[in-house]
Amino acid sequence: MRMNRHALQKLCRDRGLRLKDLLEKSGVSKTAYYHLVYKPRLLPGSLYDIAGALGVRPSAFLEEEGLEEKKMIKILQTTEKIMKKYPALDRDNVRHTLILLNETPIERLRRGLTRGRNRYSYR
Repeated sequence: MRMNRHALQKLCRDRGLRLKDLLEKSGVSKTAYYHLVYKPRLLPGSLYDIAGALGVRPSAFLEEEGLEEKKMIKILQTTEKIMKKYPALDRDNVRHTLILLNETPIERLRRGLTRGRNRYSYR
């Protein structure tokens, strides 16, 4: 992955920022910025090597930071919508159900089996 200088400049223009202001706000020096812009790739070479061995691009196994937080925020927002429509429901049960619905069936099964084994081992 490379840094697209033109895309960054367009984002700055769209937000009414000069590049200099963006660099100051983010705490990135001009030297560091120019090193990033002119590097052939930003990811470590080992990620490209792993991707090459798998025959995929590095983006196939990289994830965006904060993805889990975004999922939880969406679940909480959905919980609030449901609670407004059905105020007699238990908020924790609604939230827990939505969390479970976001998991695959095998993940739910594993969680239930683990929970069952833990309860059984304490008796």
